Amino acid sequence: MNIGIACYPTYGGSGVVAAELGKSLAERGHRIHFISYAMPIRLGGFLGNVVYHEVEVSTYPLFDFPLYTPALASKIVEVARLERLDIVHAHYAIPHATSAYLARQILGRQNAPKIVTTLHGTDITLVGLEPSYLPVMKFSIEQSDGVTAVSRFLREKTLTNYQINTDIEVIPNFVDTEKYRRNEDSSICQTFAPHDEKILIHVSNFRTVKRVPDVIQIFNLVRQKVPSKLLLVGDGPARSNCEQLVRELNLEGHVKFLGKQLELVPLLSAADIFLMPSQSESFGLSALEAMACEIPVVATSIGGLPELIVHGETGFIAEIGDIERMAKYAVDLLTNDQKYTMFAAASRRRAVEVFGAAKVVDQYERYYEQVLSEHPVSAR
Repeated sequence: MNIGIACYPTYGGSGVVAAELGKSLAERGHRIHFISYAMPIRLGGFLGNVVYHEVEVSTYPLFDFPLYTPALASKIVEVARLERLDIVHAHYAIPHATSAYLARQILGRQNAPKIVTTLHGTDITLVGLEPSYLPVMKFSIEQSDGVTAVSRFLREKTLTNYQINTDIEVIPNFVDTEKYRRNEDSSICQTFAPHDEKILIHVSNFRTVKRVPDVIQIFNLVRQKVPSKLLLVGDGPARSNCEQLVRELNLEGHVKFLGKQLELVPLLSAADIFLMPSQSESFGLSALEAMACEIPVVATSIGGLPELIVHGETGFIAEIGDIERMAKYAVDLLTNDQKYTMFAAASRRRAVEVFGAAKVVDQYERYYEQVLSEHPVSAR
């Protein structure tokens, strides 16, 4: 198939999933066309059947803000005509599904590529609920030829919030378990934990919903019971406040802010516990990547996390804001070697058996074929 992928090229989950899906499909022989304003962050390395098409947004004095949605629509039209696309896969509904719909109207429904929209989370739970976006969000979803969501939680949230009758297929996020596997590097452990301290880690875009200050508070309690260090990977609007909190708690020598990192496996391989105390998490991709590296996850029982983490087997889940309980769970694992070993092995096993790339990419391939059979494209 010729597949166009419209996505945000950023550090967040939707861009990561889009890039990894495109690469996996390309390895299976499909021709993949990424359409975005910048190269997706996980698209490093050369693949002969992956092409990147940059969306150029012109600025004019008349416009207060760049008009990305029509620019993206025009680029989709151009790529669809030149490359004879079968599918446009829109990751994150606004603006990608909206632009794909505009492109279809320009091309003519019978000759345009089919639109598959994947809902990732905040496009539904935050952005789409804004009154200025809600009608467009609902319309774009209903006009898609196929719609997927990354968790059962997100599917139900979409159907409830938008009163949509469209069938939504649940296809979870996935992880390349050949790449994401524990590969301990003693030099990394020595760098961050020179006295054999335990290492706790958190990876996110440091938005408010990630509750990164809770990570620091949890670590502060854990450190009182177990010699340990905390690695904070990522960047975003909450970072300054987090740095201030670290100073207030006198943790400067024990917490390391590492910023955005493209190579997570070495860091995850050095860690013992992954903390995710989010208040909103439709799936939890970074937690899955940690599980693939044999790290038990301590997280909140919200959104799609209970579908990913098996409480008492691959990690623990607690209520939002229950810092004491999450710290207790972490200490429990860090002070019981036999229990920790069982949880670590179970985390890896679940990542491989349920969320491995091959299994999930199979589901996307079958779904593309289903959409094309139900909505055939005219000979072009």
